[in-house]
Parts: sequence; structure tokens; C-alpha cells
Amino acid sequence: MKHVTFADKDLLIGDEAAMVLLEYAAALSRSGQADTVTLQAYSGDGDEVEASFLLTQGTPIMAETSHNKLPEPDNAGAIEYMQRGLMRLSSPSPVMPEHDAMPDNYEDLELS
Repeated sequence: MKHVTFADKDLLIGDEAAMVLLEYAAALSRSGQADTVTLQAYSGDGDEVEASFLLTQGTPIMAETSHNKLPEPDNAGAIEYMQRGLMRLSSPSPVMPEHDAMPDNYEDLELS
């Protein structure tokens, strides 16, 4: 488990979820984008909670090791969502032309 600090909140989430969260936050920041991710977690007093993270540029997040005996919350869906987002950010879809097709030869381009 990882002890995650986000704004003024401390939460416990699984190792993989914490590391993917940090990686996704960094990728969003580099691209100037934002997203929200909801994770299952334990609050500072041990309650099971659902935590929504707004990931934007300048959002401070820290994850540190924890020697806690609680079972890791199930965040498989959120991890998959963030991994898809990481793939999208690292290899964006090709840009498709809107309506006009490209001319078949160079002479047909209207460059002047």
C-alpha cells in the first residue's frame, strides 16, 4: 500500500494505483491537460472511501510507502482507465483531414 498525500488529504491506496496515478498526473501536466480519476481508498482514520482526484498542472501529489496490513482496495477499473489515458497521451491519434481530400498531385495544390 502507498500513503498518498493530495492537497490536505492523506489516503491509503494500492501500490499500482498510486504509481499509475502519479505517472498519469505527470503526463497530463506535461500535455497541459486535466482529468478526474476516482479511486477506492482508506481515509486517514481507516474508513473505506471513494476519492476523486482532479489532475491538473501544478497539482501536488506524493506517494510514500506504508507498512499497513489493510487489504489493497480494488482499483482495477481506474488503473485501466489511467493506463489508456497514458497511451493516448504518449501516442495521440493521427489527425484526419476534415472534409476536403488532398489533391492527387502537387500541381493541384493551391499554394498562392
